[in-house]
Amino acid sequence: MASQVTLSADEARRMKRRAIVAATIGTSVEWYDFFLYTTIAALVIPKLFFPNQDSFTAFLLSFSTYFVGFAARPVGAAIFGHYGDRLGRKVTLITTLLVMGIGTVLIGLMPTYAQIGIWGGILLTVLRALQGIGIGGEWGGSVLLSLEWNSGDRRGFAGSWPQFGVPVGLVLSNAAYLFFNAVSGSHFLEWGWRVPFLLSVALVGVGLWVRLGILETPVFASLRDRDQVEVAPVVEVLRRNGREVVLSALARLGQNTMFYIFTGFILVYGTTTLHFSRGSLLNATLVMSALSLVAVPLFGYLSDLYGRRRVYLLGCAIMIVFPFVYYGLLDTRMAALVFLAITISLPLHDVQYGPQAALIAESFTGRLRYSGASLGYQLASVIAGGPAPIIAGLLVNRFHSSAPVAIYLALCALVSLLATLGLRDNRSRDITREYDLATAKQTASAGP
Repeated sequence: MASQVTLSADEARRMKRRAIVAATIGTSVEWYDFFLYTTIAALVIPKLFFPNQDSFTAFLLSFSTYFVGFAARPVGAAIFGHYGDRLGRKVTLITTLLVMGIGTVLIGLMPTYAQIGIWGGILLTVLRALQGIGIGGEWGGSVLLSLEWNSGDRRGFAGSWPQFGVPVGLVLSNAAYLFFNAVSGSHFLEWGWRVPFLLSVALVGVGLWVRLGILETPVFASLRDRDQVEVAPVVEVLRRNGREVVLSALARLGQNTMFYIFTGFILVYGTTTLHFSRGSLLNATLVMSALSLVAVPLFGYLSDLYGRRRVYLLGCAIMIVFPFVYYGLLDTRMAALVFLAITISLPLHDVQYGPQAALIAESFTGRLRYSGASLGYQLASVIAGGPAPIIAGLLVNRFHSSAPVAIYLALCALVSLLATLGLRDNRSRDITREYDLATAKQTASAGP
């Protein structure tokens, strides 16, 4: 296989573009798989896997299985972060794609309560955990593949493309459910919901084909050549950069909470409280996701011009106010205003999500970057995205009002704003060199 050292200038430029494409396609496939579960958690699982419960209890049980995927994400971050910093970005990313694909296809084949009783819910939970482990290792590797091949002064834009995979996955999953909701009609709960999961086989195949053609990143290749690969990167990053890991997780608290309210809980709130049809809500979320395709790279690019932290803080400030506007529009129950609230929610959230990859990944030195970025990013899922729909559902059920949910979201955004103030903006830093002075001195003394 060709080495980075032997690449010509034209070959290097092509590889930089291919790295972004490979990161984006692979991430899109993984998020498609992960988001399919969001839809069935709201619309399918309560009816098919917990049919003997009242509607609210079934909702809680369904989103408890949904939460397991989030709880497993830091586990995946630790496992694949270790191997990503030990063995390389490429081989780890191929493995995460396979783990996610296997879990997703098996969910599509899962027997329901009517066929195997409570074991259906138990097995579903295990497969959801497998999905969480896969996505837990995917994000960090995709971001590093893109950033470390494009390590110049446009890293915010380069790092936004793996983030771009999120709305792509959301568009694909929502489009798949809209199509099979229409095709299967009254048989949606029998077989229509399963087909999008089974289609993951083809998407995973495409993702693997693209990633197999990418060389290891120059940053990791240099670490390996210099024998600077860390023996226990997860332990080392927690010892050296524990503060950055915690602040990264808290900086994501508001963004991650908002995302799963805007993409998951809206399907529950819209069908049960606002009494809109499943199809109309899926249409609105599809348009919302399409707008996000533009917003994510836009705000990543703006972070290159004005700074990661400055753009991110603007996004936090917007989200302190927006939840009150959002639920004010939803609660009118007027179709046009509900559609407006849904469609603008995710693009406004992207003021944070666009620059987020570079903001977090640049906080860690190269030999610890996969572990540090993955842990910082995925730990937020346990305190933010995972419990968010459950907390929102409990608040609505207890107070019969959306106001407590808006207050909850605003407080999460405030925490993110304060945490972001504690992070350093590293857009001017050379990510191809080790950040800590001890390693720099060792490298200098070793000579060329």
